[in-house]
Amino acid sequence: MELFENTPAGNAHEFTVSELSGAVKRVIEGEFGRVRVRGEIGRVSRPSSGHLYFDLKDDRAVIAAVSWKGQAARLSTRPEEGIEVIATGRMTTFPGQSKYQLIVDEIEPAGAGALMMMLEKRRKQLAAEGLFDDARKRPLPWLPRVIGVVTSPSGAVIRDILHRLRDRFPTRVLIWPVAVQGEACAPQVSAAIRGFNALSAEGPIPRPDLIIVARGGGSLEDLWGFNEESVVRAAAASEIPLISAVGHETDTTLIDFASDRRAPTPTAAAEIAVPVRAELALRLSDLGTRMIRAGQSQQQRRRQRLTDLGRALGRPQALTGPARQRFDLFAERLEPALKGFVRARRDRLNALPLSLAALRGNLRNRRERLRDQHRRLPLGLTRQQARQAERLAELSGRLTRARARTLSEARRNIARDRDRIAGLAQRMILAGRRLLPSRRDALERLDRLRQTLGYTETLKRGYAVVHGPEGLITRSDEAARTPRFEIEFQDGRMAARPDAPPSRTARRSDPDKSQKTLF
Repeated sequence: MELFENTPAGNAHEFTVSELSGAVKRVIEGEFGRVRVRGEIGRVSRPSSGHLYFDLKDDRAVIAAVSWKGQAARLSTRPEEGIEVIATGRMTTFPGQSKYQLIVDEIEPAGAGALMMMLEKRRKQLAAEGLFDDARKRPLPWLPRVIGVVTSPSGAVIRDILHRLRDRFPTRVLIWPVAVQGEACAPQVSAAIRGFNALSAEGPIPRPDLIIVARGGGSLEDLWGFNEESVVRAAAASEIPLISAVGHETDTTLIDFASDRRAPTPTAAAEIAVPVRAELALRLSDLGTRMIRAGQSQQQRRRQRLTDLGRALGRPQALTGPARQRFDLFAERLEPALKGFVRARRDRLNALPLSLAALRGNLRNRRERLRDQHRRLPLGLTRQQARQAERLAELSGRLTRARARTLSEARRNIARDRDRIAGLAQRMILAGRRLLPSRRDALERLDRLRQTLGYTETLKRGYAVVHGPEGLITRSDEAARTPRFEIEFQDGRMAARPDAPPSRTARRSDPDKSQKTLF
């Protein structure tokens, strides 16, 4: 007994660190394979690798949690510090740090209180960025030509919108089908808003003048897709005015704060989008009647004013009488004045030193100048022609040199391509020579395999094939019913009948040791 107590290690098994860590890992993963854990999220870390690291805690304990990159992209709820959630995943260990952790592949809020807390936190964060400011909201177009509707194509919402638009003012509607609840809701709605904004005004699909994002009523969880940050940012960044009509009048989502106008219901959104056509027609008719009456009244007032002014003018004869008298007075004085003017001009012309000799001299000078220009004209034409010929020769030389350069470059390219083609041809010949033996060996192997697997090799081992009128005969009763058939051997075929006498050389043999024959 004393000897046993003094033994240092006794009979206890010695584990390595890796063996012990592996045993702990197997125990934890076996006992807690897949679990759902409720707790508050704390210390969220998002490294550049795309993985998510966070803590799940309550008032007494903390569990490390991780969601790998592919799992994090599929999470319906993004982990945010301070919210209470239910995380689903599997328990495992991390031997590198001697700790256990939860691999999370799904996160859901732990009740409406957690959702409301998350919603309020997100609302304050986005409001602090200025996405909900009234200054950035745009006025709606008074009469949009094209309206884009983002909603489910199979629900009653789109039918209500189309029906109300048709009753009020028929206009063109583009429907972008999306999921209005579930995990696909947020990415599809944000993609639809960005897609409508990306359309070109001159493209085959017209760009909407107004966007309506609509959905019927539902619970907070059903409407949660319209509270996602991606949807809010897409609505805030939309260059096209946007009306949000999500849920009933008492329902409020974050897209309502980012949109340019909120409608209490989808039907109300259609009423906000367009006016009533009948009311517009009635108003236009009323304005037209008022315009006609105003024109008639204005015309009547102007006619009366013209009549009143006409009474103050007096008789026309009294106005034109003095002017006619002045005309008669000037007409009597006009003829003597014209005669005096002509006489004065004639006297002035006679006083000028003009003579026939001066006129002839002036004409002679002009003729000499014209002759001189005529003599100089051929010389000028010759010089101009020489200059043009020099210019043409210079252009011809430049063209010849350019053509020579082009031909030289073409020859170099042809020679280079010829060398390249020759090299490729040589490589192709060498490749063919390298590949041909292996292909020939493979073909011979396949041919030998074909011959080995074919029934002709079987015929060489003493077997025979019986051919009937309708195909192969494999049973004796079929052969007995067939009046005539052929038997194929290794070296040919021969005809046979079931009633033919057996060959004299045929011997009976043990059926278990030899093949049966008809001869």
